[in-house]
Amino acid sequence: MEHQTIIFRRQPRIVAVSSIAGTKECEGVIGRYAETALSDDMFGESTYEKAECKMLSHVIDGAITNAHLRREDVDMIVSGDLLNQIISASFAARDFSVPFLGVYGACSTMAESLAVAAAFVDGGYCRRAVAATGSHFASAERQYRYPLELGTTRPPQSQWTVTGAGASLIAAEGDGVRITSATLGKVVDFGVTDVNNMGAAMAPAAADTILTYFRRTGKEPSEFDLIVTGDLGALGSRLLKDLTWEKGLDISENHVDCGEIVYNVIEDEFQGGSGAGCSALVLNSYLYSKMMTGSLKKVLFVATGALLSTTSSGQGESIPCIAHAVTLER
Repeated sequence: MEHQTIIFRRQPRIVAVSSIAGTKECEGVIGRYAETALSDDMFGESTYEKAECKMLSHVIDGAITNAHLRREDVDMIVSGDLLNQIISASFAARDFSVPFLGVYGACSTMAESLAVAAAFVDGGYCRRAVAATGSHFASAERQYRYPLELGTTRPPQSQWTVTGAGASLIAAEGDGVRITSATLGKVVDFGVTDVNNMGAAMAPAAADTILTYFRRTGKEPSEFDLIVTGDLGALGSRLLKDLTWEKGLDISENHVDCGEIVYNVIEDEFQGGSGAGCSALVLNSYLYSKMMTGSLKKVLFVATGALLSTTSSGQGESIPCIAHAVTLER
C-alpha cells in the first residue's frame, strides 16, 4: 500500500450481487433495481433487529446463489452493520459455517468490507469472499435516537436511515465488475456535534479521501463516469463539492450521492437517506446493474461513515468520521 491506496494486481471481480429494500426504499428509483422488495419491514420477524439480521442472511445467500455456488464454495464473509457489537452481521454469519470477519465503519462499512474482501482475494489467501452490509430504520432509530413510539419531531438537517442490505460475491476470476484499487480513509473530525447533521460531519472525511486518491494516483475526475459517495445527503453533498473545489478538484460534473437518490422525493425525507444499508443497496442493485450492462464503465465508490455512539454524543464529544474509496471498472 502506498499513500493509503492499494492497487489490486489481480483485479478481483464482483461476479454476483444481491440486494433487499424496505417498503419506503422501494418507492424510489433504486427500489426498481433491488432484487428483493419487502412488503413488510418486519420481514416476518418479531423484532426489528431480527428483521435486520434476516435481511443480511438473505442477501449473503442471494449473492452465493446468483453466482451459481454453494455455501461451502465461499471461503470467507466480511460483513458489518450499525448495531452494538454488529449483532446483525455476527448472528447472520452463524448460519453459514464460513470464516467470518466482522467490520465496523458505520455507514462506510460497504466500502470497507469490499476493500478487505478484495485484499484477501487479490493476495491469494482465498478464492471467493462475500462482502455484505445492511441497516434498518427502526433498529437504528431506537439505538441512536429515540423510540419510534415517542414520535419525536425530526429536524430539517436529518436523514432517514435506509432499510436495506446488499452483498457482493468477490472472486479471483470470472465475468463481473473489476475492483482495481482501494483507498483507505483517515479519521477526520471537523468538530461537528449535531448528531442529526450527518452530512456536515461526514463531508470533510469524504473530501479528504477523494482528494488523496486523485492527488496520489494522478487520475482526473473526468476519467470516471460517476464519483459516488455513501450517504452525505443533499446538504453533505453540496458541502463535499465545495470542499473539493476549494482544493482545486472539481467533481461537480459526475458526482452523485446514494443518500440523495435512494428515495423518491428528497424533500419528504429531509436530507435523504443514510445508514450502512444506503450505499450497500445502491451499489448492489442500481450501480452493479448499470455497470454490467455497460451504461457505466468506471466508478469511484466512496462510502462515508460517522463513528459516533450514543455514549460519546451524550458526553458532548464531536463526531469523528471516515470514508473509504473503491475503484470499480467494467
